[in-house]
Amino acid sequence: MGAKLILDYHTGIDHYSDGDIEDELLEIVKTHKSYEKILQKDDRWPILYHLSPIRENIINWYPFKASSNCLEIGGGCGAITGALCRSLDKVTTVELSKRRASILYERHKYNDNLTIYVGNLNDIPLQKNSYNYIILNGVLEYAGMFTKTQNPYEDFLKNIKQYLKADGELLIAIENRYGMKYFAGAREDHTAQFFDGIEGYQKDHGIRTFGKKELEGLIEKSGLHVKEFYYPHPDYKMPLEIFSDERLPQSKTQLLNAYNFDYDRYTLFDEAKAFEGIIENAQFPFFANSFFVVCGV
Repeated sequence: MGAKLILDYHTGIDHYSDGDIEDELLEIVKTHKSYEKILQKDDRWPILYHLSPIRENIINWYPFKASSNCLEIGGGCGAITGALCRSLDKVTTVELSKRRASILYERHKYNDNLTIYVGNLNDIPLQKNSYNYIILNGVLEYAGMFTKTQNPYEDFLKNIKQYLKADGELLIAIENRYGMKYFAGAREDHTAQFFDGIEGYQKDHGIRTFGKKELEGLIEKSGLHVKEFYYPHPDYKMPLEIFSDERLPQSKTQLLNAYNFDYDRYTLFDEAKAFEGIIENAQFPFFANSFFVVCGV
């Protein structure tokens, strides 16, 4: 039977895109089962970002309960959807862009447990209180663009909370606006401006990330609660290590520097060396480049 691709709720407009390279991505996933050789030859960021198997590291370790389902909001080109299909009984993915959803479908069309909706979450009649897990992988930071209220990030979380079962979990992967890489000269991931998040996003781009305390407060205000914080390193997009509050890096841990594959950057200091003192002073959670947060109802 295979995956289901439902287009009934697409407005006919794709509100975001990486440009024409998405047509190349669609052709690649239609004609290749493995992307290893392509990744070896093509160093463009969208190719790496959408096709690298390292992307799955953010989720493939998570101890999902047996016989569970999930709602993946903002599935993109399907970077982690395959891992979800292997781990869960049923996966429902919502993607606003038809072109990206088409790439996602072609990659994972042989998964009988996958249903893909193209459109705005608010327009799709999903059943409330029905999901064991909801996944926001690099999605929360864009709520200001698509939720037009006074408190878009809080209201977005309140909205999706209604789809969780009483014992369900919301999993959020997002950058830390106080991440070490930003102090060391990396551009803000979304605005491409230096120190933009550190300086509090002086211009309203409709996109923003949060520090740990801010994110905890946002989650609590939305009626959820934080169960666990994890710290993907070098970041959640290309995670090679994932730390937790129970197992933080130790003073002898050799942390990798964060490499920017998407933008040029400055290297103002050696992040790995700076992290040594930060770890010794128990400040790693504040300066971690990314968060992976488990939230309960």
